[in-house]
Formats: sequence, structure tokens, C-alpha cells
Amino acid sequence: MKYLLLLALIGVIWWRWKKRHERPTRFERTADPKPENMVVCCHCGVHLPESDALNDGGQIFCGQAHLQAVRAKTRG
Repeated sequence: MKYLLLLALIGVIWWRWKKRHERPTRFERTADPKPENMVVCCHCGVHLPESDALNDGGQIFCGQAHLQAVRAKTRG
């Protein structure tokens, strides 16, 4: 039994040593994503990517709450 535990301990030590001394793999360089246009919210002025913005008749909003706030302000 003690030889089995000794063998397991040696195996764990060897595995850890091997893992620590592995050469790092080279990663292929991927193309950088194209930059995205930034827009400004009409309500609060925050800058955000165009894909995250809400467009309502040419006005840009950062979220549904600001879109509804401007709609409520213009109605009443």
C-alpha cells in the first residue's frame, strides 16, 4: 500500500513539473475587428457604439428608458 501511495506521489510531482516546464503554444494572430462608429445619446449625452444604440427618427438613445423619457417630455 505504501508503494502505491509513493508511486502516486511521484506521478503527481512529475505531472506538475512537466506542466510547469511546457513551452507556451503560439497563438495565431487574428485580424483586429473593425472599429465601430460611436454615437451620443440625445437624452444624457453618453457615448456608445452604434450597434448598441436605439434609433428613433434620427434621434439616438442609449436605452429604452431614455427613449420613453424624451417621448413623454415631447407629448406633455
